[in-house]
Amino acid sequence: MSLTLAALLIAAPVGPASADPKPSLQDLAKQVEKMHTEIETLTEQFNGHREKLKTAQKAAAAAQKTLSGSEADLEAKRAKAALLAQNAYITGGLNPLLPFTGSVDADSFLDRAATMYILGQQQGEEVNQVAKAREAAERARAGAKTRIDEVQKLVTELETKRNKITKLVTKVESNLFSRALGEAGRPGTRAQRVNLPIVGSGKAAQAARWALTQQLKPYVWGADGPSSFDCSGLVMAAYQQVGISLPHYTGSQWTAGRHISREELRPGDLVFFYNDLHHVGIYLGGGMMVHAPQTGDVVRIASIARRPFAGAVRVAD
Repeated sequence: MSLTLAALLIAAPVGPASADPKPSLQDLAKQVEKMHTEIETLTEQFNGHREKLKTAQKAAAAAQKTLSGSEADLEAKRAKAALLAQNAYITGGLNPLLPFTGSVDADSFLDRAATMYILGQQQGEEVNQVAKAREAAERARAGAKTRIDEVQKLVTELETKRNKITKLVTKVESNLFSRALGEAGRPGTRAQRVNLPIVGSGKAAQAARWALTQQLKPYVWGADGPSSFDCSGLVMAAYQQVGISLPHYTGSQWTAGRHISREELRPGDLVFFYNDLHHVGIYLGGGMMVHAPQTGDVVRIASIARRPFAGAVRVAD
């Protein structure tokens, strides 16, 4: 599989006189979206190979079970053959060519010789069959082990590639959202509207895009739009735009979806802060969120690192 990772990197200056222009927010967003697509493709390939690995491991276990059964059967038949030989040796009946004795007539001897010959043939065939079964089981086990080694190698390679792309995404997102934060203004400074591109096409990303259109509207306690919002009111209104009904309360929004780790965050996820979950925002990517901060402030984008992070919830894809 060929990955055009180099093409996803931000262009670097080639010289003081011919430096490439700084990429726009839209250009950076397109690079991020392209790399997210690569990650999704790799992830599904990874999952597919992981399923193949499970199948190979089951085949190896079955082969080992067959091998163990064959070996036990073989040992039992070998023990039986050894006991037969020992008994025949003691009684003198193993070799049909032994000379006649006075106590054994010709008919009895021939019957005994024929019986020993048949038993010997049967025992030999049984041992031969078990030996063949053991060889087959050995081949099956070796084949299964080879398959596991092959799939494990593929899984390792895929994981390595996915990690490389994830690092690239982090690099580009860092540039993208650092630029956006710079344009939006730092805490304590006058907020500015930022036309920040959001990656994704699902309802969560759509909700995040809508929330961004509410920038600079004032924070008002208990408000849920259209002209002002509090933190949970902004979240409720944003998801209402995509057909998802959420309560106007951070405590209930905390239980409105699936809890995810900080590392899993993607645009549209809800991010909560403080032990009592009294503040919530909508994640945008790159460690950034849009939120209605507090009385006297306006809806704006901000870093999630500036508040005590309590957890995240995924309401929709």
